[in-house]
Amino acid sequence: MSKRQRDSRDYARRMRLIQERATARRSRMRTAYSAIGAVLLVFVVMGLVKLGSGGGGSAAPSALPSGASAESIVSGVTSVPATTLDTVAAGAKPSLPTALTGQPALTDGGKPLILYVGAEYCPFCAAQRWPVVIALSRFGTFSGLTLTTSAADDSYPNTPTLSFHGSTYQSQYLSFQGVETTTNTRKNGQYGQLDTLTAAQQQVVAKYNAAPFVPADSAGAIPFIDFANKALQAGASYSPQLLADHTHQQVLDAIKNPDSQVGRAIDGSANAMTALLCKITGNQPGDVCSSAAVKAFQGEFANVGQ
Repeated sequence: MSKRQRDSRDYARRMRLIQERATARRSRMRTAYSAIGAVLLVFVVMGLVKLGSGGGGSAAPSALPSGASAESIVSGVTSVPATTLDTVAAGAKPSLPTALTGQPALTDGGKPLILYVGAEYCPFCAAQRWPVVIALSRFGTFSGLTLTTSAADDSYPNTPTLSFHGSTYQSQYLSFQGVETTTNTRKNGQYGQLDTLTAAQQQVVAKYNAAPFVPADSAGAIPFIDFANKALQAGASYSPQLLADHTHQQVLDAIKNPDSQVGRAIDGSANAMTALLCKITGNQPGDVCSSAAVKAFQGEFANVGQ
């Protein structure tokens, strides 16, 4: 073999080696790009799932009960058996309203006024409405209560609850005003407007939902409840976390079960408010205010009315 032939063979071998290396490099690059693309696809899918669930990682709310099912739940929470409430008694020992002294009476139509201020998006309001409705239903009758949930994009998302928006309350002992300032869904980044505080309600909130009547770190909190200027509550009496993953029907079932954790929290809170309301009404009606449920909190509101 001549030198020229050997040089030609060596050149062909070198070129083949270069091509093989180039082919291998392109194959590795394709593999790397495929892996990167797969990772990017995963992130895109995760983003779409997050957007589809309403943001914040929260699950989409289930459909609200309607028709006869909704009516049954409202009827159930407004007529919790006295025997169940008596059995629960102090229950889970809820956070209690703070007694006021030396304040002018808050009334409406000549009767002590209970003013509630909240919003439908608020999970703490969602938790607190259950015991408020139970307690007040022992002194009067609600009409127009509806079912809703807290916001899907807030803490404790989709907490099942009721709404006072559009409702009325009749009682021979008390007056009640329930104000829901906003909805539970955003439009242009803001929760929609619902109820507007009257001038008189604004004055109450400005004075009493602030220090020194509530702790400075709770000032402006909702839910805010003024019990006829005899006691105040800013915030919920138990954690909304207890209602996580519950439907409205499951909450009602728990309320009727004095052995359940949720029932002991809600019914115990309702009993505390009932005891407070009995102080405000002069222990009327007698059958309610002499019950074991009320006696469980007999010494808690001794200063109310002084």
